[in-house]
Amino acid sequence: MRTFSQVDVFTDEFMKGNALAVVHDAEGLSTEEMAAFANWTNLAETTFLLPPEDPAADYRVRIFTVSRELPFAGHPTLGSAHAWLAAGNTPRDPDRLVQECGAGLVEVRRDGARLAFAAPPLLRGGPVGEHDALAAALAITPDEIVDAQWADNGPGWVAVLLRSAEAVLAVRPDYQRFGAFTDIGVVGPHPGGGEVAFEVRAFVDEDGKFAEDPVTGSLNASIAQWLIPAGIAPERYVAAQGTALGRRGRIHLSQAGGQIWVGGNTVVGVTGQVAL
Repeated sequence: MRTFSQVDVFTDEFMKGNALAVVHDAEGLSTEEMAAFANWTNLAETTFLLPPEDPAADYRVRIFTVSRELPFAGHPTLGSAHAWLAAGNTPRDPDRLVQECGAGLVEVRRDGARLAFAAPPLLRGGPVGEHDALAAALAITPDEIVDAQWADNGPGWVAVLLRSAEAVLAVRPDYQRFGAFTDIGVVGPHPGGGEVAFEVRAFVDEDGKFAEDPVTGSLNASIAQWLIPAGIAPERYVAAQGTALGRRGRIHLSQAGGQIWVGGNTVVGVTGQVAL
């Protein structure tokens, strides 16, 4: 029997964010056993906490979707860090944790009551030259796209900027026309002066099964790496995600010293033991 947590990430209200399953003390589990359990949970991601192999790390995490292992993902990073702390573990530095994952070492720091991770570098960036295919995938016209950028920090994101949050919420993608695009993020600004600055949606292909992800840390990280340096977003802002799914995800983005930080609240919803 192993300690198990199910947490809700990027929200301060249980069942309004993005759920994550966390298996603690996962030493001894094979990759096949981890993959099988992640498939069984049927959540966007399941993580497994392990002792670090790198002496600079506080813990190591392996991240699985229902069908594959990921080198990095945002909401599993914050959710795993919160679960690791909630289980009574103590980092060497009281103000920061260092997570070891497939993408290397990721710094997680305390941001008031929230945790925030340092956005990893992009594997692929730069403009997407042809907007027609993206417009077809999103079932909109090309002139509705303000700009589009590759925003790939692992999952393969391409980010599409629309004119407004209202336009983002109106998107009804045509998944059969995604073609070479596997994961598409859409972002648009809210009117000024409100609680949130941008609305974000994430449409993902999980081995041919398309779905909308409720709240996505990796996508918001790479969007901030695009919008803040470009002057489209301020150096500190809050994005909303999950609105179209009845969720209330809130992602806190900021830039300090050239580094983008991605923060959010996490709520522990389920604790217990699992037979693995």
